[in-house]
Amino acid sequence: MGVVSPKTHHFSEPLSLVCGKTIEQYDIVYETYGTLNANADNAVLVCHALSADHHAAGYHSNQDKKPGWWDLFIGPGKPIDTNRFFVVSPCNLGHCSGSTGPKSINPASNKAYGPEFPIVTVVDWVNYQARLAGVLGIDQWAAVAGGSLGGMQAMQWAIQFPDNVRHAIVIAAAPKLSAQNIAFNAVARQAIMSDPDFHQGRYYDHDTVPASGLKVARMLGHITYLSDDAMGDKFGRDLKNQQLNYDYGVEFEVESYLRYQGESFVNRFDANTYLLMTKALDYFDPAEKEGGDLSEVFRKVSAKFFLASFTTDWRFSPKRSKEIVKALTDAGRDVSYLEFESNHGHDAFLVQHADYISAFSTYMQNIEVTS
Repeated sequence: MGVVSPKTHHFSEPLSLVCGKTIEQYDIVYETYGTLNANADNAVLVCHALSADHHAAGYHSNQDKKPGWWDLFIGPGKPIDTNRFFVVSPCNLGHCSGSTGPKSINPASNKAYGPEFPIVTVVDWVNYQARLAGVLGIDQWAAVAGGSLGGMQAMQWAIQFPDNVRHAIVIAAAPKLSAQNIAFNAVARQAIMSDPDFHQGRYYDHDTVPASGLKVARMLGHITYLSDDAMGDKFGRDLKNQQLNYDYGVEFEVESYLRYQGESFVNRFDANTYLLMTKALDYFDPAEKEGGDLSEVFRKVSAKFFLASFTTDWRFSPKRSKEIVKALTDAGRDVSYLEFESNHGHDAFLVQHADYISAFSTYMQNIEVTS
């Protein structure tokens, strides 16, 4: 993809949220790749997961060591081929990478929103993304794609705006969180909120961050993204210094790895945003208003679906994807589903996998767009 630059759009029209509150004005940061064709029928919306953002592909400078989080899948000749598609990748409302969120200045107080930033949901994100589509001159997405929380957004798009999306690409996702997943998120939030530097979410005013709590939250989350096999293959019981110290310091390589992941996360992410993102995950349940009948919800969609899951993903297991497939099938909808062997756990949707990439590419190639 080469070097790419993010863009910002300011929305002055208030956005009413599911929680009952309203954001009077807000900024959305996004990146685009490829070119929108004359008929504006080749646009693909890429939705990010919990800790990712708008930077999905390419580099922000020639000095960057790593590309965007889905660079393996977006670009010329890749599954989401920018020779054919115009890709839009926004940073969700409530995030900490440029879009309006808890770190942003509240015009009403001239201070950071902090804990006063309202709870946002997947429904709210789809609503702002629909507004962004209007700004960009896109009446209908050729596809909406994402993994994990991004896949939930793709699903919600097909439900919420059935006439505005032709294909929904839902990867390593679920129709709603299990009790276990909600529990993981609850523990992560408790780690953050129990940190003495949290200050009830007003840590910006104290010129500090709840680093210890956020680090533990990330360490816990990272464990759930990996599989037992992947962790065993990478670390086993290897010792960091080839011997036991008989103390409570870091002794095993896996401990060192998790601490590194936690510490690096603190340097790039905001604790209040982490709380918001995990709540959005917890609240996602498109079938709730239909008494839990997801097939009834899907009777209203017109998009075709592509779903993928991975054998060692125990956070959003293949069983959860199959629940979506069954509901779509019961509703008489068009759905393609593949389950891939992988030892990468939930993170498999982000990594190189020949069969997965091939299947994804084939599906995208069959999406019709005008030249």
